Amino acid sequence: MIVIDHATVVTLDPGRRELTSGHVVVDGNRIVAVGPGPAPAYDGARVIDGSGCLVTPGFVNTHQHLYQWVTRGLAVDATLFGWLNTLYPIWAGIDEESVHVAAQGALAQLARSGCTTAADHHYIFPRDGGDVLAAEITAASKIGLRFHPARGSMDLGKKDGGLPPDSVVEDRDEILTATEAAIDRWHDPSPDSMLQLVVAPCSPFSVTADLMREAAELARRKGVRLHTHLAETTDEADWCDERFGCTPSEYAADLGWTGQDVWFAHGIHFDDAEIKRLGASATGIAHCPSSNARLGAGIARVADLRAAGCPVGLGVDGAASNEAGSLLEELRHALLFARARGGPQALDVRSALELATLDGARILGRDKDIGSLEVGKLADLAVWRLDTLAHAGIPDPVAALVLGSPPPLELLLVNGQPVVEHDTVVTIDEPALARRVASTQHKLVVAAT
Repeated sequence: MIVIDHATVVTLDPGRRELTSGHVVVDGNRIVAVGPGPAPAYDGARVIDGSGCLVTPGFVNTHQHLYQWVTRGLAVDATLFGWLNTLYPIWAGIDEESVHVAAQGALAQLARSGCTTAADHHYIFPRDGGDVLAAEITAASKIGLRFHPARGSMDLGKKDGGLPPDSVVEDRDEILTATEAAIDRWHDPSPDSMLQLVVAPCSPFSVTADLMREAAELARRKGVRLHTHLAETTDEADWCDERFGCTPSEYAADLGWTGQDVWFAHGIHFDDAEIKRLGASATGIAHCPSSNARLGAGIARVADLRAAGCPVGLGVDGAASNEAGSLLEELRHALLFARARGGPQALDVRSALELATLDGARILGRDKDIGSLEVGKLADLAVWRLDTLAHAGIPDPVAALVLGSPPPLELLLVNGQPVVEHDTVVTIDEPALARRVASTQHKLVVAAT
């Protein structure tokens, strides 16, 4: 049993209680008490003094490409399509070892930024690369995060008018067979689940319409969720107009890709009518502000999407277009970019915190068990130290977390187990992993030149 006492607690429960001096008690993998004042005494419990700390629900990352952690810092001034064309030849050389190293590095950084649940979109499966999906699943288990790997795919190569090189695309039947096998092998639908699979063809410009349609049918038959990139750039919009005579969202809708079981990465270039339709179907959006800014893709209309009824979560996106890989940074950027686009009232600090917690949990279909601090929910939480020089004197702890510099992470619990303590990931050797990341990146880049 773990008792966090004398802390400020932001519950995000239905009443949005905020306890200026409260406690959270964890027994096993569930929260058993949340309340004001000191905690009751529990024999044998580990008691953590939360004085000067803020307790929040663990953050939920709704879009990532973990393998890219070992291809950071390349094509830093390119647009999306130019960036992809530079990196595809390097990514063609990934294998299960490099993916395992990359996934550990990216997931460890996510943990250090308050993330307890991570969704990853992996769509490159080199024929001689081994079992790369298993490699990242093993990495997530090692780090200790709750994991939603999205089995991605590409079947539209350059010879057929797509963007990716033909060496990294797969046959449609092969994709569907492998995806169903992955679901059967790995997916755990239970409320306590640490691992749930997602069906995720990559994007309109790398996937055929037949694969998109059949992937949606497969996901619904197996009872899992659907994810893809959509409306990220004006280049994509032009490509869809030229090839299909419609917008990316119209194309997706025609193929059955809307609804509460669907979420899109980015969702920047939607008009008012499209946002209204997406909201009516409760289709989700993974907002990736840092990556979108890094590639100059634009700023998603977060306030408008939420007002229309779309759940909007946060994503760090691939580390090759967001070298920081910090979910806390996305929280701050989401608020700042929303205000840059829509004015000072476009997004408040508590709504920004909801993007990283409750809304992300809703997108993944996990809001009954994670996303808020309530009795009976899973013990996924973060304890942030706000009494250092960087944050001392800021009267609103939520504003301090969202608007200030990243505070030290005193404790991160996932499923009731410590993953970060005193700002250090305790499930791995961080310096040794850093050396492996650097070595792996060097090998991949040299092999591609």
